[in-house]
Amino acid sequence: MGVAAVPGSGKTWTLSLLAARLVRERPLERGQQILVVTLVNAARGKFEQQVREFLGDESLGTQYRVRTLHGLAVDIVAERPGLVGLTDDFQIIDETESLEIIRDGLQAWFSPRPDFGREYLTEAQRDKDAALRKWRENAVTIAGDFIKRAKDFRVQPATLRDALRDYPRLLPLAEMCTSVYEAYERGLHYRGSVDFQDLIRLALQALEADADFLAELRRRWPIILEDEAQDSSKLQEEILRTLAGEAGNWVRVGDPNQAIYETFTTASPEFLRHFLTEPEVAAQELPESGRSAPSIIALANRLITWSENHPVEPLRERHPLTPPLIAPLATGNPEDRPGNIRVLLERKMTSDEERELIVRELAEWVPKNRQSTVAVLVPNNSSGSEMSQLLRRQAVPFIEILKTTTSTRQVAGTLYRVLNLLAVPTESGALAEAFICWRRDERESPVVQELAAQLRRIQRVEQYVSPRDIDWLRDFALKGVDPERIELLQGYRDHIAVWQQATLLPIDQLVLTVSGDLFTTPAEMATAGSIAIHLQSMKHSAPETELIDYVGELKAIAQNKRKFIGLGEDDNQFDPSRYPGQVVVMTQHGAKGLEWDRVYLTSVNNYDFPSADPFDRYRGEPYYSRDSLNTSAEAMAQLKALISGESYVEGQATIESRVDYAAERLRLLYVGITRARRELIISWNTGRGGDLRPARPLHMLKSAIESAS
Repeated sequence: MGVAAVPGSGKTWTLSLLAARLVRERPLERGQQILVVTLVNAARGKFEQQVREFLGDESLGTQYRVRTLHGLAVDIVAERPGLVGLTDDFQIIDETESLEIIRDGLQAWFSPRPDFGREYLTEAQRDKDAALRKWRENAVTIAGDFIKRAKDFRVQPATLRDALRDYPRLLPLAEMCTSVYEAYERGLHYRGSVDFQDLIRLALQALEADADFLAELRRRWPIILEDEAQDSSKLQEEILRTLAGEAGNWVRVGDPNQAIYETFTTASPEFLRHFLTEPEVAAQELPESGRSAPSIIALANRLITWSENHPVEPLRERHPLTPPLIAPLATGNPEDRPGNIRVLLERKMTSDEERELIVRELAEWVPKNRQSTVAVLVPNNSSGSEMSQLLRRQAVPFIEILKTTTSTRQVAGTLYRVLNLLAVPTESGALAEAFICWRRDERESPVVQELAAQLRRIQRVEQYVSPRDIDWLRDFALKGVDPERIELLQGYRDHIAVWQQATLLPIDQLVLTVSGDLFTTPAEMATAGSIAIHLQSMKHSAPETELIDYVGELKAIAQNKRKFIGLGEDDNQFDPSRYPGQVVVMTQHGAKGLEWDRVYLTSVNNYDFPSADPFDRYRGEPYYSRDSLNTSAEAMAQLKALISGESYVEGQATIESRVDYAAERLRLLYVGITRARRELIISWNTGRGGDLRPARPLHMLKSAIESAS
């Protein structure tokens, strides 16, 4: 069965109820289970909780199993690793380690080719080393995407190398990526590890390799229930299709209109859409939703019908949004209020002005609506950080759910500055920054700021940290400085001495030693402990890692450039209802599956939400890229050309990627609209250059609201 659901229709609730009823009503043999497959761990936890509540009987918990798709793949491979050439103690590398192997492979590729990449730069940027560095930094993403897609196609580096040798023309991006792919696989082999993409491929390989093993798994899991099916990749779908078999039971529930991860993964909503049309599939709809007010539902439906006749033909032919339309419940939806939807179309604002307008509104709204929930949905993590800073300055209560949370970044930032001092002990700037972190609870006080300024002016840091003939602190005291300030600086010097001695310890023990002098709350210490384990794992995977490398990793976490989940209160599975009267700052992608009473949907311009118009701009096409090429898309096209033997035409993949991206962003706009229960405010900005326009759908949405009123 395939079920096409709509936002707020209770997909997970419905599937949980089905799982509970099957456990109660369907006789299972000894060792059999209902298998439930979800997309992410957070959904897995929610699913398990709901099934338990429906069953109300702990003894039945062994009759169902809830796994993520990757978790299921791990189970399959771990049960019979020998089928796919792995040892029993195989390891799975994380994203950080994966990226490090890719960076090492790229360095090996670039080293004998100092000018590689310049051919993809504009004429104006071709001789600029800064532009080449940017291109090479982006090459990490290009090579990573290439490797993921190659593994999704189940193509090994040796096959690609042979295809490159036989291909009638040069494919520079594929040459580079294949070389990195070869180095990447060597790196995995050296570590005795696999990555997450391998797990999916190897799980399917194991099922195909042993008919008896497959038969046993089919007997064990006679029924498979799949949630969020619109986000499955081709290989993930094949695993479940193989497990179910022709005689098995497989129920897939999803909403193709909420497929918003194509840009980041190998998933596609087309797999679910095609499944729903298969003759042996019983296709159903779950169209009723009690989440939003009728006017918000009508606006979301209007976006669907408008997209079916989208004015840009290539985008219209992609069918970005399709029925079913959302149907409100007969009773139970939030009531409409006058002016509950606003599209701020006429007002031309910079990014800063847009944030300031929203924060001014929230400063008035939140105190009057302390029992209501509210979210500001931003296009990316950096924009979210800037929004949070402005909310903090205006004393508006908020919680931030981005790549890393506020508490995690604060801990990582503090550790970064202290370890940076230990890595570059002669820099007075590092000395002053670490001092402020040491006195972090009073960092804004005049005393701390003045002493930090004095430390920043020291010309020879060693005369303060480890004086011999000249003692900067003694000379500073002779100037008649308040003895309490001298005592504070002496205490700081004593701590630095302890920290320097601790640099002889393993990195995790160094972090814990420093943390004991910096943090006081259990949540901070727990997060610091997680960071210590994370850094130690870096050392395990790359023994040559040095202190300055750990400093770089901490900086990336602190700046929201690296995903890292700490153990602070705001790092748990997120439930908006727990935070009434606080503004939730979250990316538009991260908001999927959540809801708030009031939602601000920001930055709806033709960069963050392009429509494949000639004047639109795209994230994958930076200013330094020749002919506005999306080199990641071009690399994927070269990969496909090698596999299929078809011709490669430069630039064609870039054009197609624009349409695919525009389709995904239209679905993201739909997701953003359907997060709102009672009130929705949509705004746009002109971007950094001041030349962006409102996204094309905004004009239609504005007209739809005016017509309805």
